[in-house]
Amino acid sequence: MYICLLTLVLIHAAAAFVAQNATGILAGKDHCVCEVLLPDSSFPAKRVGALEDETIRLSNRVEDEMQKLEEQDIILDTYSEKIINLTRRVEYLEKLHPESLVEISFEVLKREIRELEMYISAMRVKPNGNSVQVETLYNEVKNMSKTVGQLETLDKNNVLQAKREIVNLKKRLVDCEKNLKAKPSLMVPLGSCQHQGLAHISKPNLMQLNWKGNAYKSGAWGKDAAWNTTKKSLYWVAPLNTDGRVLESIRIYPSMSDLQMYKNPIDLPLSMLIKNKLNNTFAGQGAGVVVHNNNLYYNCFNSHDMCRASLTSGVYQKKPLLNALFNNRFSYAGTMFQDMDFSSDEKGLWVIFTTEKSAGKIVVGKVNVATFTVDNIWITTQNKSDASNAFMICGVLYVTRSLGPKMEEVFYMFDTKTGKEGHLSIMMEKMAEKVHSLSYNSNDRKLYMFSEGYLLHYDIALKP
Repeated sequence: MYICLLTLVLIHAAAAFVAQNATGILAGKDHCVCEVLLPDSSFPAKRVGALEDETIRLSNRVEDEMQKLEEQDIILDTYSEKIINLTRRVEYLEKLHPESLVEISFEVLKREIRELEMYISAMRVKPNGNSVQVETLYNEVKNMSKTVGQLETLDKNNVLQAKREIVNLKKRLVDCEKNLKAKPSLMVPLGSCQHQGLAHISKPNLMQLNWKGNAYKSGAWGKDAAWNTTKKSLYWVAPLNTDGRVLESIRIYPSMSDLQMYKNPIDLPLSMLIKNKLNNTFAGQGAGVVVHNNNLYYNCFNSHDMCRASLTSGVYQKKPLLNALFNNRFSYAGTMFQDMDFSSDEKGLWVIFTTEKSAGKIVVGKVNVATFTVDNIWITTQNKSDASNAFMICGVLYVTRSLGPKMEEVFYMFDTKTGKEGHLSIMMEKMAEKVHSLSYNSNDRKLYMFSEGYLLHYDIALKP
């Protein structure tokens, strides 16, 4: 027996080559015969073909996915550039007007307003739901809906102000509902003085920055404060110059939406340019300003005179306020040149001032608008320079003082009807330390504050 080497080439599924040795016998001089047993099954050609097809399909899929990844890389690079550019733009906007950045979309605003309308409509049909407070809130929600519609057609950065108003309305709706649930409504009718005086002051409601900008810290604003005036929708804003002293003009807006969007303004000049020289004969001094029956009342510049300017005719008048101190002799604490402070309430027009005789104590004078004179005066025991501001409600003087950067207190009162005075403690939150002006409006029972250039207002409650 001889050993012959036989090499068999087998094709397997993995396409490998396999070599084997086999024992054979010599047949003839040049023939070697070997006997080899092959497997019974035939070669799996079909499986190999299917494997090749699957391999090609997988290869194509890998190529497709690789191409998609390349496309996604391109898209990601594009969006990365957009994000970088957007970030730069937002940073630029933050540097310019951080208060103007949009925090919400108009769709969200509209949805929230619809929810408010449904909510307050439900409150109107509840027992005690037809109170003046509920009706006022209902009208404000309707006005806000119109305002948002108008804002949407303009610069969308202004939507932030609308959002603030909605947040304020929501808070007031919650407070209103709590009051309705707590006890039957005992609201004092607007214009009535049949009550026991001031009971509560709400949280501050921020309207917006004054139209001249945040460099103009001092001033006043509000609505026509004469009881039952025909100009109830009119708003006015009177920022003083940056020196905190001179009032050169005021701006009038026909409605709240006009005020919020700074549109349709009417400017009333108080300083006159005569022969290329500024004349301050009818300019104002200090922020003790009020609008009463479509007339602006204020302290004439550099004098103890009272000034009056008609908002419609532009006619100016001045009358001396006898013995009144001026030019920052006795202003309120924290604000300059408010020696003379006009105030309006249910009983008419008042002026708050000091005299040499009163030695810095607050004097309250009742203004006769027909003759433009002060007919009656009352001298209090409260030092004006210790107070931060004051206002009148139903002939009662209420005086405030600062308790810190975020809190004010109504601490003193004087009733001109009885001549009695007293102390009380009604807290009043504020958004900045200085109160540059504070005035009451009997038509909507609100306090209007000008503080560090911003316009704020408060709701008040009276004791039945």
